[in-house]
Amino acid sequence: MSSNEPMRPRLIDVARQAEVSLATASRALGRGSELIAAKTRDHVRQVAQQMGYQVNPIARSLRLASTRQVGMVVPSISNPFFMELVVQVEHSLAERNRSLLLCDSRMSVANEDNLLRGFESGAVDGLIIAPCHETFSTPALERAAAHVPTVQLDRAVQSDTIPMVGVDDRHGTRTILTHVKELGAQSIAILSNTGSNLSSVTRNLQARECAEEFGLELADANVIACNFSVESAEAAVGQLIARGPLPDAIICLNDLLAIGAITALRRHDVAIPEDILVTGFDDIQFAQLMRPSVTTLRQPLQKIAQMGVDLLLGENPLNTDDASADSLAAHATSRRYTIPGKLIIRESTVLS
Repeated sequence: MSSNEPMRPRLIDVARQAEVSLATASRALGRGSELIAAKTRDHVRQVAQQMGYQVNPIARSLRLASTRQVGMVVPSISNPFFMELVVQVEHSLAERNRSLLLCDSRMSVANEDNLLRGFESGAVDGLIIAPCHETFSTPALERAAAHVPTVQLDRAVQSDTIPMVGVDDRHGTRTILTHVKELGAQSIAILSNTGSNLSSVTRNLQARECAEEFGLELADANVIACNFSVESAEAAVGQLIARGPLPDAIICLNDLLAIGAITALRRHDVAIPEDILVTGFDDIQFAQLMRPSVTTLRQPLQKIAQMGVDLLLGENPLNTDDASADSLAAHATSRRYTIPGKLIIRESTVLS
């Protein structure tokens, strides 16, 4: 090909121009077009024609050789939240007679890149991923999405072409801070997640905004970055106790941090919730088993997994009678779908 000859448009270019997922564009232009709305199918085909897109017959024949397997990459299989998400994805795929091939990126962008390259060869029909990093995971994920239909769960990279499904972090964080405010809290501390992923950043910013709006005292030193571990939360609470006096509430942006915070407070004979309130986020199984049990924001993991699989298979995730349909529709154009969670009130904020 001459260097002056323009590049042929790719399927991912058509998807971007048509503002649909790669999976939807693929179905609109090939087998499975009957699975999507006629209006969407006609729109994608019109965009493809205008761009001069031509189907690669070799690539198409390879795609039609279905493996009935879907790959999934998560940042850590040792994190209870991701394992619960994996269970829901596996169940949703099994209902559609498909199996799951699970991989652990071990919180490493380099490992994640290698795993994605392995999936690009056609070993799976689709890919579901919770990216390690909002920025650094973007190139590898965009490359993978150009080869295999891809959907993000819980987290998203900096790309508007790869669909994502997750909890409404802003709504959830606001719900938690409203709860502690109504219980009389006047000062708070925040144990936040380290790293750059959209979920962590959104929860952190929303917690700060709500604290200011609600008139809750929040010293800069009381916003402590932790990793996704019980031990990091225990160390953070040690800092709060050493500085003193303790705030009225500790807002933990995931449940592992809440469990670590409660463990450290009990070790120092701080009564929960009499002396201090503690909240989590996610509602992993251990949150209910902890003593005191953890007040937290329950993520609708079954619904998140089901919607993610629907998107991957080219189905319309807005075909629902659920009350969350309106909030989902508001995010449809950006390919970001968020579902409100539910506040679960337990012993860490209210005496039983």
